[in-house]
Amino acid sequence: MGIPAVFGLGTSLKPEFSGRVAYMDGETGAIFLEPDELTLLAFREKYEKEQQMKQLLQSMRGQEDITLDGKKINVYCNIGSPEDVAAVQANDGQGIGLFRSEFLYLAASDYPSEEEQFQAYKSVAAATNGKRVIIRTLDIGADKQVDYFDMKKEENPALGLRAIRICLNRPEVFRPQLRALYRASAYGKIAIMFPMITSVWEVKECKRACQAVMKELKEEGIPFNPETEIGIMIETPASVFIAEELAKHVDFFSVGTNDLTQYTLACDRQCNDLGKFLDPHHPAVLRAIKMAADAAHANGIWIGVCGELGADLSLLPTFLAMGLDELSVTPSAVLPLRAEIRKSIAKTCTLEMLEC
Repeated sequence: MGIPAVFGLGTSLKPEFSGRVAYMDGETGAIFLEPDELTLLAFREKYEKEQQMKQLLQSMRGQEDITLDGKKINVYCNIGSPEDVAAVQANDGQGIGLFRSEFLYLAASDYPSEEEQFQAYKSVAAATNGKRVIIRTLDIGADKQVDYFDMKKEENPALGLRAIRICLNRPEVFRPQLRALYRASAYGKIAIMFPMITSVWEVKECKRACQAVMKELKEEGIPFNPETEIGIMIETPASVFIAEELAKHVDFFSVGTNDLTQYTLACDRQCNDLGKFLDPHHPAVLRAIKMAADAAHANGIWIGVCGELGADLSLLPTFLAMGLDELSVTPSAVLPLRAEIRKSIAKTCTLEMLEC
């Protein structure tokens, strides 16, 4: 949303600070209570430079996402609702790499109907004028709980019944969503993506459910695109280790770096105290992405990143060296990322960050 924010302060943000003047730096995560004139001057200078940079970035609108030596990489956007499409358009995103469909469920007091979902997906597909829209199927559980799902309390919900595990256990929830997605595929370039995949059999079950839904729609005379792309999230070590086999069953991979970091490093990303231990630049995380990229390309499918690391400019050379095909970021990160891509030389990029 382009709003500076600092979070995870915990008890260090004391009640007695209420009413005091504070300046916060959303880039560094620092808050300054009642700053002196020297600090205020530094803030003003930084703010003015940021405004100048924003103006310069506007020159990136309408430009290709291509390096100086001709390497093309798609810069897409992550969104959570149809209303977010306006931000994608305002920031010149080339498509939507992640539509988090669970927000339709989180905002509702009961299961959203097939028709409600269809209208939401259709509106996004139609508004993007033929650009690819990747919609992730329901991904609740772990840190996203919905009361009316009546889920059992789990000791470790991040490793529990979540995402595709819920969908495969509850076809009465999964089927209406798939029907809505395929119906919406007649109105734009929709792709379907399944989260939290750890096994080939899960992918086969998902595709079997898709086939059943397409058969129903065909019999009912409802239009849909039978060539709708099917992809999966690479966000567990298991999916990395069997990426070669998984790639044979799908059209694309999208790396969810937030969960991949959590599961690879055994660090709960909801725990603020872990700090330095939850390192998304850890060589193990980057090597996992490289392994997935190699498996994808060896099997003729494309691969992107839709986690927070996609917007990390310090990792762009590494991603270019890996040969990633797409980066999906928050809309406000599109133009800065494009500017960095357009001054990069892919063939000079190295994988040195993968070294310990």
